[in-house]
Amino acid sequence: MSARSGFFKIAAKAGMVFGALFVVSVLLAAIPAHQQRAYQVVTTQEPSPSAAPAPQDPDHAAMPGMNMSDEKANERAAVNDMTPGHQDAHNQHMTMTAMRPRSPQDVQRAGGIVTQLRTGIEKYKDYHVALNEGFRIFLPNVPQPEYHFTSYRNGFMEAFTFDPARPTSLLYKKTSSGYELVGAMFTMPKRATEEQLNARVPLSVAMWHLHTNLCMPPRAEVRAADWTKFGLHGSIATKDSCDTVGGRFSPVIFGWMVHVYPYEDSLDKIFAMHQHME
Repeated sequence: MSARSGFFKIAAKAGMVFGALFVVSVLLAAIPAHQQRAYQVVTTQEPSPSAAPAPQDPDHAAMPGMNMSDEKANERAAVNDMTPGHQDAHNQHMTMTAMRPRSPQDVQRAGGIVTQLRTGIEKYKDYHVALNEGFRIFLPNVPQPEYHFTSYRNGFMEAFTFDPARPTSLLYKKTSSGYELVGAMFTMPKRATEEQLNARVPLSVAMWHLHTNLCMPPRAEVRAADWTKFGLHGSIATKDSCDTVGGRFSPVIFGWMVHVYPYEDSLDKIFAMHQHME
């Protein structure tokens, strides 16, 4: 084996390892989050030895044991923050991009994004198509105003390139017969600058959001933790306060997210934090 050939083989293996690690970090940016209240219920109840396992919907992704790790708690609380009536643009646990003055060029560019998105997700109005193409429902058994069907592959690609027809997640409302497609979510890594976000979706029409200042309780105290203090709805929002109670502080979790509801009738409704409700 030549030295040149050996070098390329080593480089290829290193690239694979780096790629795997990067996928993990991108998934944290892409995976949506869910309700903290449900997390509290699950973690404070011990399973009954005689309890039979709940039946699973064959269309739903598996939820391994519902063992609520810190990551699951974060995800639940983050989606709860995105639920109408729970989100506050000035919340100490959420950072929103500032709205910029709107220009005709921004409006034209936003319109192009909406047109491409509608075309790209048209086939997913049949949610079975989304499942067959690798989208997975996150926490399907937890009641939510809208469900995120996430493509981890798309989330990975979003870290490098932007294609309005290829969102990280599809947003569905639960219906009596399945799911109704209402929107989509684009993501970017948390390190992205406002200029990079603006280059994808104009900041004059949409506000990207980032979940911040998370204090989790000590691992040994998670089950009995006071969730009015901890988590994304807790009162603790600084590292010093978190350190004082022995907690574990994260200044930023997940990555940048923005929702788009392409079937609405105005830009303000299309690029809203939540779907417009009459």
